Amino acid sequence: MKESINVFGEPLRECSSTPLTGFFRNGCCDTADDDVGSHTVCTIVTKEFLEYSASAGNDLSTSIPAIGFIGLKPGNQWCLCAPRWQEALQANSAPKVVLSATHQGALEYIDIKDLKRFAIDLN
Repeated sequence: MKESINVFGEPLRECSSTPLTGFFRNGCCDTADDDVGSHTVCTIVTKEFLEYSASAGNDLSTSIPAIGFIGLKPGNQWCLCAPRWQEALQANSAPKVVLSATHQGALEYIDIKDLKRFAIDLN
């Protein structure tokens, strides 16, 4: 696992334990070399984003009990793949972001200025 550092260079905060999120399902948007999707952006999903994601081939709303996935609802926090967030931004469907819980690895795909525009935790 890569060091748990957020986009501010500080310790990464938890994104969500209900639903349990993250590549490692540890509640944090930690990442590693084998995380090819870069599940690094802590988001607050919206109905608009969930509809966009489903239309792009990744239905996050539907429960998949066989793998323990309960399906997301608007308002849930979720570690989203950085490239998917960038795609959603370009489609005007990007969800809000919790920067303190967003791994610095997201910056390999997304400009910090774009993340800050959608941040809920800036003063």
